[in-house]
Amino acid sequence: MGDMPLRDEAVVAALGADLRGADYTSDGVAALLGDQANNALGQGIWWPALRATRSVDRPALGTLVRLFLLGSDETDTAVAAAFPTAGVPALLDQGVLARTADGTLRANLDIRPHADDVRDHLVVSDQDAAMRSGAVAHDHVLGIGGASVSLARAVIRDKVGAALDLGTGCGIQALHMNAHCESIVATDTNPRALALAAATARLNGMSWDLREGSLFDPVAGERFDLIVSNPPFVVGSGGQDYIYRDSGMVGDTICADLIRQLPDHLTDGGTAQLLANWIVREGEDWRDRVGGWLAGTDLDAWVVQRELADPVGYISLWLSDAGEEPEEIAARGAAWLDWFTQENIVGIGMGSLTLRRRRTGTPDRVLEEITGAGEEVTGYEARAFLDRRAYLRDTTDEHLLGARFKTAPVFLEAQSLPGEDGWQEVGASVRRPGGPGAVLGVDEVSRALLAGCRGAVSLGVLIDLLADFHGVDADALAQATLPVVREAIGRGILFEVR
Repeated sequence: MGDMPLRDEAVVAALGADLRGADYTSDGVAALLGDQANNALGQGIWWPALRATRSVDRPALGTLVRLFLLGSDETDTAVAAAFPTAGVPALLDQGVLARTADGTLRANLDIRPHADDVRDHLVVSDQDAAMRSGAVAHDHVLGIGGASVSLARAVIRDKVGAALDLGTGCGIQALHMNAHCESIVATDTNPRALALAAATARLNGMSWDLREGSLFDPVAGERFDLIVSNPPFVVGSGGQDYIYRDSGMVGDTICADLIRQLPDHLTDGGTAQLLANWIVREGEDWRDRVGGWLAGTDLDAWVVQRELADPVGYISLWLSDAGEEPEEIAARGAAWLDWFTQENIVGIGMGSLTLRRRRTGTPDRVLEEITGAGEEVTGYEARAFLDRRAYLRDTTDEHLLGARFKTAPVFLEAQSLPGEDGWQEVGASVRRPGGPGAVLGVDEVSRALLAGCRGAVSLGVLIDLLADFHGVDADALAQATLPVVREAIGRGILFEVR
């Protein structure tokens, strides 16, 4: 790794001092650009930000924003002023900057601020295709993207001991894990990714155990309390054009292999959270395929399919990232689509898995499709889901009937059709806002039951009152109602008052 970027720790330290000295942080950049230009930049519109950087009295910060966030060419004078500690020669030598054909300087890496609920960070990656001409390199290191951010938001942030970031890339997951994990091992097959992850760690005053290798090879015989992975899950014929997206394994094999090996590397009660893609063939249910990966393991699972992509849309999504020429895109896309057709692949499922190694008993698994906006899996919801499933497993019907429950803040949504006598209700449901899949169909009785759950009296008493009101047998109503109650608890719509 001698020729890798940012290999000199002293230069990394000097670089960090210059960036923070110029207030190159999320808040600093936002203040420099102003709301209008900052919001536009978040939507991929760059020119208002360029205008804002040239009209302010903070020249060093303006230069940094133009270099790293806008891909601008800059003069030696401006860059030297922005890096008084590191200096231009060292940054050229360490692969941070590059000299253009006309003698100006431009950024060779993407270094950007990234904030979470704990602190502001700096993340080092390669510049994406939108910031440079030509196709990205085979060993291109992806920066902060939508998938990595969604995974970071989904990870349960409980304090744990040992953690593994499998396929770390630029180190974004390890960066977020650092606040709640005592030790972190981060792996990747790409030496360049490990070099940039090391720079990310150093810039943020962190220390991770970085190891090169595929899947669990670098951690043979080791177990972890938390495993997080955003692997190169792109479904294809087994080539490896770009390491960040292609595993070199056929189809969705990497996701299947990863999940099957997880139990050997999780502690009892340990959690794994990852993103995955899976093949959907004509006439097959995606749940059977992903469920097959879990078969024979001791893993509880919550699998959420967020999207089902058609082959053309899926291929186009990944071809657009690499910056290839139109002719190359057309040829690669045609060969890719031919393989999909040959394999009878009609769709590709895209989603997340939250897994927990079961100490005893039969694994509990829920595989479902949740595609609504605002229903994304978060760490809070993932932890609550697992806790609710454990509660349901450990709680008898007798306990439920004797317990007091409250209904979470929910909306009642009724569906009606016009008829001869006006609007006629044909269905109703309750929905917990923000809860992934937190919706429950209700009839007149269950609607009344949920409205009555205010924590004052036991469930059994409420059922007796409803039975008396409707003139039905209380035991029969309890038998019919308990499955609905369990479903409501599982969705976070109903909870026990203790």
